Amino acid sequence: MAGEGNMVTLFSNRRAITSLCFLAITVVLLQVSAFASLLPSQTRDLQPFSNTNGERHSGEYCAMFDICGKRSDGKVLNCPYGSPSMKPDELFSARIQSLCPTISGNVCCTEAQFETLRAQVQQAVPILVGCPACLRNFLNLFCELSCSPNQSLFINVTSISKVGGNLTVDGIDYFITDTFGEGLYNSCKDVKFGTMNTRALDFVGAGAQNFKEWFAFIGQQAGLGLPGSPYAINFRSSISESSGMELMNVSVYSCGDTSLGCSCGDCPSSPVCSSLEPPYPDKKDGCSIRIGFLKLKCIEFSLAVFYIILVSALFGWALFHRKRERRISSSSTKPLLNDADESEIDDINMQQDEIKVHGIVASEVQLSSLESCISSFFRKYGSWVARNPALVLCSSLAGVLILCLGLIRFEVETRPEKLWVGHGSRAAEEKQFFDSHLAPFYRIEQIIIATIPDPESGKSARIVTEDNIQLLFDIQEKVDEIRANYSGTLVSLTDICSKPLGEDCATQSVLQYFKMDPDKFDEYGGVEHAEYCFQHYTTSDSCMSAFKAPLDPSTVLGGFSGNNYSEASSFIVTYPVNNAVDKVGDENGKAVAWEKAFIQLVKNELLPMVQSSNLTLSFSSESSIEEELKRESTADVITILISYLVMFAYISVTLGDAPNLSTFYISSKVLLGLSGVLIVVLSVLGSVGLFSAFGVKSTLIIMEVIPFLVLAVGVDNMCILVHAVKRQPHELPLEGRISNALVEVGPSITLASLSEVLAFAVGSFISMPACRVFSMFAALAVLLDFLLQVTAFVALIVFDFLRAEDNRIDCFPCIKIPSSSGVSGEGNQRNPNWLARYMEEFHARILSLWGVKIVVVAVFAGFCLASIALCTRIEPGLEQQIALPRDSYLQGYFNNVSEYLRVGPPLYFVVKDYNYSSESRHTNQLCSISQCDSNSLLSEIARASLAPESTHIAKPAASWLDDFLVWISPEAFGCCRKFVNGSYCPPDDQPPCCSPDEGFCDLDGICKDCTTCFLHSDLSNGRPSTSQFREKLPWFLSALPSADCAKAGHGAYTNSVDLNGYESGVIQASEFRTYHTPLRKQGDYVNSLRAAREFCSRVSESLKIHIFPYSVFYIFFEQYLDIWETAVINIAIALGAIFVVCLVITSSLWSSAIILLVLSMIVLDLMGVMAILNIQLNAVSVVNLIMSIGIAVEFCVHISHAFSVSVGDRNERAKGALRTMGASVFSGITLTKLVGVIVLGFAQSEIFVVYYFQMYLALVLIGFLHGLVFLPVVLSMFGPPSRYLAIQKEQEVAPSGLLD
Repeated sequence: MAGEGNMVTLFSNRRAITSLCFLAITVVLLQVSAFASLLPSQTRDLQPFSNTNGERHSGEYCAMFDICGKRSDGKVLNCPYGSPSMKPDELFSARIQSLCPTISGNVCCTEAQFETLRAQVQQAVPILVGCPACLRNFLNLFCELSCSPNQSLFINVTSISKVGGNLTVDGIDYFITDTFGEGLYNSCKDVKFGTMNTRALDFVGAGAQNFKEWFAFIGQQAGLGLPGSPYAINFRSSISESSGMELMNVSVYSCGDTSLGCSCGDCPSSPVCSSLEPPYPDKKDGCSIRIGFLKLKCIEFSLAVFYIILVSALFGWALFHRKRERRISSSSTKPLLNDADESEIDDINMQQDEIKVHGIVASEVQLSSLESCISSFFRKYGSWVARNPALVLCSSLAGVLILCLGLIRFEVETRPEKLWVGHGSRAAEEKQFFDSHLAPFYRIEQIIIATIPDPESGKSARIVTEDNIQLLFDIQEKVDEIRANYSGTLVSLTDICSKPLGEDCATQSVLQYFKMDPDKFDEYGGVEHAEYCFQHYTTSDSCMSAFKAPLDPSTVLGGFSGNNYSEASSFIVTYPVNNAVDKVGDENGKAVAWEKAFIQLVKNELLPMVQSSNLTLSFSSESSIEEELKRESTADVITILISYLVMFAYISVTLGDAPNLSTFYISSKVLLGLSGVLIVVLSVLGSVGLFSAFGVKSTLIIMEVIPFLVLAVGVDNMCILVHAVKRQPHELPLEGRISNALVEVGPSITLASLSEVLAFAVGSFISMPACRVFSMFAALAVLLDFLLQVTAFVALIVFDFLRAEDNRIDCFPCIKIPSSSGVSGEGNQRNPNWLARYMEEFHARILSLWGVKIVVVAVFAGFCLASIALCTRIEPGLEQQIALPRDSYLQGYFNNVSEYLRVGPPLYFVVKDYNYSSESRHTNQLCSISQCDSNSLLSEIARASLAPESTHIAKPAASWLDDFLVWISPEAFGCCRKFVNGSYCPPDDQPPCCSPDEGFCDLDGICKDCTTCFLHSDLSNGRPSTSQFREKLPWFLSALPSADCAKAGHGAYTNSVDLNGYESGVIQASEFRTYHTPLRKQGDYVNSLRAAREFCSRVSESLKIHIFPYSVFYIFFEQYLDIWETAVINIAIALGAIFVVCLVITSSLWSSAIILLVLSMIVLDLMGVMAILNIQLNAVSVVNLIMSIGIAVEFCVHISHAFSVSVGDRNERAKGALRTMGASVFSGITLTKLVGVIVLGFAQSEIFVVYYFQMYLALVLIGFLHGLVFLPVVLSMFGPPSRYLAIQKEQEVAPSGLLD
């Protein structure tokens, strides 16, 4: 569910963390190599360093030349001597021109120096080559510094030091124009370094925000053993006229230059790119109207106007009606008419009394043909049941027990993806495609350690302290010691963790800045080293992780703003564990076993350790949600049982007569109530048994909720049936009372039950399996409960009344009390209880007042319209915290994830059937480097990342295609290389070219004859041919990244391309990775999914390439994209089904329309309460809304039916309906549900409290108010005509006492 959708945010680097082994590819290396060479220099006549001007600062003169020493860390130092520039030979000049085309003629560097410069430059070329203008400007900066013949004009040695007896340069001024600086920065500022989803300047400029910051970074003098320049470089943009010097101002190229153009992804300011439409228009606020300082939505204003018109019309109609009544009452004929009407009504009432007393006169009621058939059936059926109760009871119980045999195949489904993901889900299909063609997402185990906020200021202390880091080392040691038992094998973290580039786990922890080694904490400099790495994690080899990749501090720290990592208030430790496509294999079995041991360790040992240090600890594993959902399903068993017991106790009391100590043991209905509860249990077991027989799995939460639901629904019918029998004349035989009672309430019970079954069954159209199965089980259970009530329960009523008439004790029917010992238990049954008297004497009288009627209609209409306006504020989603027990350790974890994580879930743009052949345009339609289409996929992603608020895309995508094209290009001469025999040759700093054990690389060794894979002439417009692409792609994906070639694909892109069948020229699946922005709320997840799909739909349509987005949480949040549509359609179907049932059974369009109106208002009001209580719209709440329609039917249909068969004017018939059914609706429907629902408020599971206690409590209260207040008022004002046609119809009483 929604809860697993949030866990993908736990691990933000995924494959990208493996991409840059030894990535010390910064300007620092260029600075060192540009100034000096380790090889012997040519002997020249050198001028010593002096502070005089003259010849020292003139054209064709060098400010520094040759090497005079090196530091203890091996970094070379230039000689502080001036020298005339030298003329290179023709071959050397050509080589210089190939790298530094702005330099011609004499130079200020030797061949050895140039070769060193060229070798070091190759580290930056793969990063910047995607934007030729940026690369050219960047190289010019160092070419001018190293080899310009006019070097002394803009280079001034400002300080010297003595090393090994020789004077060496210790500081220089580099005079350069702001124009060049700004042009250089502007051409490079947007260039992407796709492998790490970030800007290239983060690697070659420490994230500089302008050229001055970039130059300041370049010019820093590095300490011993640290990367950087061996001497200080002071970049200056002004110079005195007397100095004789000039500012370096070589030509600078714009990234939009047509000759050296960059892609739109690297140069969004290019005229070609800026003319394109923005990726997403800014979202406009919905229609609104401002009235003074009050701002209203258009829908709210419209509803307010409509309400004013409605109330005005209502008051106008009331005044007109009252005046009309007064005019009629003032006429001379009015008394006669009144006397006639009252006499007629009195006759009707007298005749009704006569039927109750003597049973010899009946009133004829016009019923629909179907309703007549139902009444006739119940009359005969009631008589038959009364004569054969044992047969009915046994046969009905036998039938349901046969259904219960299916429980033998009973199974419980606990896998979240099987509970919350619908069949045929697009997200599920895309996930299956991604997992099978590329690789399943890692399993995530995570720990979050945070400081406790100050109670007064609310601010949290910084987490990065020596004690806290030492605590983290202690925690890591215990985690490493975990040994989980799986099938007799001990499993450790190293057995299951992700190891992208070797034997070290890709653990995301701040300890990686110390190589996960506690001994290196003091050796590296402790906390100061960590803080240094926060700013230089991409540039310092000492900050490289143990798994040989840079570690972004935003993935291991939380609770900071901007880039102030030192202010972080939490450590985030993530353990990525290998995953398998199917969760049944050995690999996942080991992982699950380790995860259980990990959770136990955290609970038993790590949590006390952290708390003793005055810190907080939250944690999670991949299997945590599933395990906690299992626990949640059993957490409230006691609460549910108490709810059942409370309802049972209430049933037992309400079914009996008014308390009378002398007859209580006979008139009570405890045994009958218990039998009714058992019938509910059997109906639920029969429903589960039938579906289990067909292989439908259940859930534990279904087993908890459905019995309560069926009991709440079934109790109503129990009370109505028993009360109906009690209302019958005691003089009639029991057979006649049972028959008359079924005729009286049977049609309305049938109507209500069928409506409930239909309403519940509509929920089976919801795609979410858990809710669909819930609805199916509930519908069948309610149907079985209804059938058992009109069979087994009616038979039990017969037995109970026979017991009472025979003076046998309730619960002990074998014990009989002599007649002289007490009064018959049924002797006082005709006396109305206090509730019936209240309904008749007070409630009905109050509602009959015209002023009350107007107020009632106005208030209920106002709340309904307000609810419509509030509905727009209901947000889709289901918070993870709600789906878990209140005491779950994941509660705090999800809160901390939302508070501390600074990166969003990984987002993959998956391309299907990429045709890489030279005849296809797909390559240029996808890539984002030079010569790629301006509207290519990767360019569009980069542009979309500029509007993260609407697109939810945080960064440009890491592109294996861009890096592959750069990797094979001749400019990246350190990457794609081959031996003489045509086999792959690795970079010079990798084996076999370089021996890591010996600590140096022999440039004259085995790789000295390696050449680049291609010359420029071998490529067509910089693109490989089909055969070249096919041959070199596996090389690229297998090549290890290193300092000499950071663009190699192993680790970063190992699983980004599906090579199965790629030889045909078509790659079935490949992905381009980026990240969502941090997603805090359920709405953020839904909106990010919607935005990603809209983006892919637009780009796919434009490029005619099948592209879809994928993130691991999509599968759980897809349902919310159309949850409103699903809700409205299912609610409309349920309302329509009930309307049809009412219309068919009653044949009264008038009555059916009123019932439909009241049910619609109940649903709308319930949704308004949802908005007020911040209850989200999801499959659970949609099912509740649909079920509320079925439950609400009971509040309406009995009153409406009683009104239709009453006599008199509308006021009298409304009073009669309340007198007849009001007490039953209140005690049998409202209170029975109320007592059971209130107990749910004490549940441990938040989902019970929110979606069952709060929603059901609101439903009961709203249904009660509409059924016993609003509906009688509406019927008294606009109700249908009475069905009484004739009054005098004598009938003979059958011998049995029944009315035929």
